[in-house]
Amino acid sequence: MKELDKYIAKKFLTTFVVTILLFTIIIIVFDIAEKLDDFLEHKTPIHSIIFTYYVAFIPHLINTYSPIFIFISVLYFTSRLASQSEFISMLAGGISLKRILLPYMGVAAILTFGSYLLNAWVIPVTDKARVRFENMHLRDYWSQAKSTIYRQTRPGEILYMEYFNNNDSTAVGVNIETYQGKELKSNLFSRFMRWNRATGKWRMEMVWQREFLPNGNQKIAYKPFLDTTLQFDARDFFFRIDDVQSLNQNELRDFIAKETIRGSENIKLLETELHRRYASPFSTFILVTIGVFVAGRKTRGGLGYALAIGIFVIIFFLFFSKYLISMGQTGVLPSWVSVWALNLLFIPVAWLFYRFAQK
Repeated sequence: MKELDKYIAKKFLTTFVVTILLFTIIIIVFDIAEKLDDFLEHKTPIHSIIFTYYVAFIPHLINTYSPIFIFISVLYFTSRLASQSEFISMLAGGISLKRILLPYMGVAAILTFGSYLLNAWVIPVTDKARVRFENMHLRDYWSQAKSTIYRQTRPGEILYMEYFNNNDSTAVGVNIETYQGKELKSNLFSRFMRWNRATGKWRMEMVWQREFLPNGNQKIAYKPFLDTTLQFDARDFFFRIDDVQSLNQNELRDFIAKETIRGSENIKLLETELHRRYASPFSTFILVTIGVFVAGRKTRGGLGYALAIGIFVIIFFLFFSKYLISMGQTGVLPSWVSVWALNLLFIPVAWLFYRFAQK
């Protein structure tokens, strides 16, 4: 690595870190102001707020706004280089714009890999702690209840519950139907069902079992109690789709498989999130490239001109990002298309800025 590469990489990373620190502090201050009443109402210990919630919240915050942080960092320090004639001196010294771009791309590669690690593995770990904290101090999680629950627990087996209470893991009006193809083979009805911690099974009470025979008759049996290893997790009923980032790559794939079996309406949303974790980091290269081409020109407007163009670009980037992702989540576009289309859309934009960049 040459001195020029080290100089640009150092400037890039230093500006990026400072930008992250400043914006993170500002966002956390506003978040505390918004949640202060909830913290006081639940008498949340200060050390839990700081070391449990916000320490876990920071990686999520950084990754969510990293495209903006990176873009602003490139605009700022590249504009400074241009205003001090350093950028022009590089070009006048025979260094091509493509060569100047190399250290930028090197740092972008590091940030891209870091963003993928955050998306796929780090944030799911910290987000689990954040979700547990929110369930305990910001949501009335354990007193939640649901009614009219339908689930396909496994192929050919449909579970229905009239009511489920999360506080004591108790269900009312449980009905399990077993199908062979489209033919109903058996039906099991239980008036009550609750989790048996001693056996690790669900205990059904007042159980009627009905089996439909090939000759058209029915075989009915009654049992006061029945322990069963019913294949469903009660926590899935109260899983907020907003907390999907608390699942790592493997957990997210398993969750998608389970939701597919159940016929869940959230499959497209989950698949879009899975593909987004791969596609989103690559936008770093495009934003860095655009930032260099916009800010690498010495103009009378200086930093103000670069920021004005940059803000215009980032607004369009965020708009199309949300728009295309929403199209993937609703099934208008295939999930992988909706997240990769943004990168493909902005490649011509980067090329257009290159055509007019100072060389």
